[in-house]
Formats: sequence, C-alpha cells, structure tokens
Amino acid sequence: MPTSALPPYRRILLSRMRFIGDVVLTTPVIKSVRAAYPDAYIAYLGEANAVALLEHNPSLNEIIPFNFAKPAVIEQSRVALQLRRGAFDLAVDMFGNPRSALLTWLSGAPVRVGPERKGRGRLYTIRVRDDGQPKTAIAFHNQSLAAAGIPPTASRTELFLTPEERREGRIYVQWLGQTTGPAGLSGPLICLHPGASWPAKRWFPERFAELADLLRAKLGAEVLVSGGPADNETTAAVLRHAHAPVRVLSALPLRQLAAVLSHCAVVVSNDAGPMHIAAALGVPTIGIFGPGEENIWFPYDDASGHRALRKDVPCHPCRMDFCPREGAGYMECMKLLTVAEVFDAVAHILRR
Repeated sequence: MPTSALPPYRRILLSRMRFIGDVVLTTPVIKSVRAAYPDAYIAYLGEANAVALLEHNPSLNEIIPFNFAKPAVIEQSRVALQLRRGAFDLAVDMFGNPRSALLTWLSGAPVRVGPERKGRGRLYTIRVRDDGQPKTAIAFHNQSLAAAGIPPTASRTELFLTPEERREGRIYVQWLGQTTGPAGLSGPLICLHPGASWPAKRWFPERFAELADLLRAKLGAEVLVSGGPADNETTAAVLRHAHAPVRVLSALPLRQLAAVLSHCAVVVSNDAGPMHIAAALGVPTIGIFGPGEENIWFPYDDASGHRALRKDVPCHPCRMDFCPREGAGYMECMKLLTVAEVFDAVAHILRR
C-alpha cells in the first residue's frame, strides 16, 4: 500500500498487557507498523516483566512498563498520565481486558482499536470482531492492524539481544560448568523447560529427566533445565529423576534467560514463555502441547527447525488449567507422548 494511502498516524501506541509468550507473538505487529510508518513514534505498553523482552527492538521508540507488583491504583494512575502525555493519535489494544481497555481510553488517542467485548468495547472507537476462522495468534493480532488501516506485512516473531548480552549469556553457560574450556561446548547445548502456567500443560518431570539422560548418553549433549519462580518443585523433580548431569537455570531475568537460550542448539519446552522466546531468537524449538492448540500458539516454521508435538485425544482442545478426566484418561494427551518421540525430534533437528 502506498504511504499516501495510509491513515496519517504520527504517534502510535501498541499494547499487549499480559503474558510473556503473548507479547512475543505481537512482535510481527510491531514490525508491520514500522514498515508502514517509518517516521512515526511507536510506543509499546505491557507488563513490565514481559515487555523487557522488547528492549533494543529497532522498530520501537519507547517501552512503557506496567508494574503489577505495585498497588494497582498508584501504578494505573502513573501509566495513564504517561500515556496522556504521549499524545498518541492511534492506540491498538491487543489484549482487551478491563485494565487495558481503560488505559487505552485514558490515553486520549482519537483512534482506539480493541476487541469487541461487552461493556468495555465502548471504550474503543474501532471494535474488532474475530471472523471465527482458524488462525494463528499472529494472524489474530493482524486483524487489529487491518482494522486500523495498516497492512500486516510481517509474519515472524523476533527478539533482539545486544552483542554484550550474548557474550554474557555465553559466560553464564561457562560458569555453570557446561563447557570443557574456552574452546567451547563438549556437545550440543540443549535446554529443557518442564514448567508451564497451567498444570495441564506440563509434560511429566520424570519424562524430561529420562529425555535428559538419553540426550546425554546418545548425543553427548550438555543439558540445561530452565525454570521460573513458580517452577521450583517441577525442576527439583527433574533433577531427582535424572541420572545425567543437569544444570538448572533458576528464575533468571528474562533477557538473561534469552541470552543463554541464544547459545542452545535446541530448546524443548512445554507450551510456555521460553518456547516463544527461543523461537523468536531463531533457536530450533520443540513445543510440547496438551490442552492447547499448536495451530494457534505455535506459528513457527518447520523449515526453520521448529516442531510442535501433540497427541490426538477425544477431549482436545480442552483449554483447561487442570485435567478433569479421571483414571486412565487423566492427562492422556501427555501420557501418550513418549520420551522416544521427543528424543527423535531433537535428534532429527541436530542432524539437519
């Protein structure tokens, strides 16, 4: 689309308020907006922890973090004032919960795009209704761009690390004792992420442990296990069952975690934030899916070394936090996925 045919936006606010993976999945939107408006001022609003991943993105002029650890009334007032001072003429809310809808309205932007939701949809000037057709999360967000008159031109997620961050990630790996010396790794570095926000999304720790043993024994791999603040019990279970030497990346700041992941040959992860971080860094990624839909939440190209693993069960997709089935059917989607299948997927990627 010729630049002259685009709406005359000069200051643009993008927002995806919550969740690490969801923020990463909006990075194609950021790139598309910059391609359409090379001279515009583009800001991004979101949860402080998640939007830290957007630092050094060349398409952004400003990142506006919302700190959920602070009292809501204080932080919301601070951010609302900052948005008002930003004098945005377009605000695109890709989350649409009550807080993000209110902040979009408080920004004062004359054009406000957000999802059609009962009640709070009135806070937007352009309300987006999903067409109901199956689509990836990226294509879903692109509907908001199209509604604002901006052509979606990017389709791949991306994160940007500085050379210094990458160097520090390599040093951290060495500090963990995963190298034979300054010359490099003794084998391929593979990271496993056994955690997930929902219990139903977690492949079993003992299977991650068995996978670590196979990777070490058959491929000579150096194995890392990553875990967030809520994953201590899960990572401890992996260590308890594993016989191979395994090192834990325990609750690293997200950018430091990303720097370490950037040095991995493969990342194997449940449907969780590190899966999206690794794929956006161009690291071959295997995503393990149970209740979620990989056709939506794993928009990553097999040709780039990415692969989603999921077993067909009658209840898929249940989209539930906890498996409601009992007896032999409990967590059937995860039980059916064998260690051998995941190992073969890793080996295939390494052969390529």
